[in-house]
Amino acid sequence: MKEQFYRYIQNLQDQICAALEKCDGSAKFREDLWERSEGGGGRTRIIENGAVFEKGGVNISAVHGELPETMQAYFGVKNANFYACGLSLVIHPKNPMVPTVHANWRYFEMYNQQNQIVDQWFGGGQDLTPYYLFEEDAIHFHQICKTACDKHKTEFYSEFKQKCDSYFWNSHRNEARGVGGLFFDYCKATENFSMQDWYNFVTEVGNSFLEAYLPIVEKRKELSYTQSQRNWQEIRRGRYVEFNLVHDKGTLFGLKTNGRIESILMSLPPHVQWVYNHHPEPGSEEEKLMKVLKNPINWVKL
Repeated sequence: MKEQFYRYIQNLQDQICAALEKCDGSAKFREDLWERSEGGGGRTRIIENGAVFEKGGVNISAVHGELPETMQAYFGVKNANFYACGLSLVIHPKNPMVPTVHANWRYFEMYNQQNQIVDQWFGGGQDLTPYYLFEEDAIHFHQICKTACDKHKTEFYSEFKQKCDSYFWNSHRNEARGVGGLFFDYCKATENFSMQDWYNFVTEVGNSFLEAYLPIVEKRKELSYTQSQRNWQEIRRGRYVEFNLVHDKGTLFGLKTNGRIESILMSLPPHVQWVYNHHPEPGSEEEKLMKVLKNPINWVKL
């Protein structure tokens, strides 16, 4: 399974990078190959200062070795080894009318001292973080997510949409990071759903990503914007940073397993503001967004 999934994310990284470069029309991804001293490595690709994308990363990694003590305590195991591979991406567009997007698809194995698999699971998802709310964009993104889910189990969309709303929640701000999407983790084999079934589902979601995101970018990337709107984008990016550094499990896992710091923190935007006690003007487009972030919406029913 790990070889099958790693081949998949290698190909998916190529497809996504090629499509984003074409959409930008100017910037190209820069590639870094890296190795982890404890075992494994990855292929980091970064795009910066493009016509459309101010900063973005589309990274794959496959790391293995002894599970760090902090993670052994987290999983309640002793003397365990692990293997983890995945693709993680974050794209920060320049235009505040274009939303930031995040996606991740990953696979994990845990072994005993005889190198036998004692646990394995998939995880991942994709979610949208707009700075200005275009309801049709949120509906489009969620509909693509639902279509991918429905091909495997009709209950998947509502379950993983709710998990996304719960997970990407800045509890210290009492607001969502964005308008959500899908989030799933610890997807393990059952009597009715095998690991191959989970592979088929996760890759279905991965294959849907470009269809979910690129039409939104193409529709919004030429819209005009003001410096005030750019300031709002940077203030909201600050909330994005807060979530990733305070709450995000993937970031914390990377830091605790001696991951490559540049790859882990590539999710952070290049220009951010923290303005003391900032509140949007009543009745403004900014306040419209905030109302949605305080109360998640079932977009596919709109």
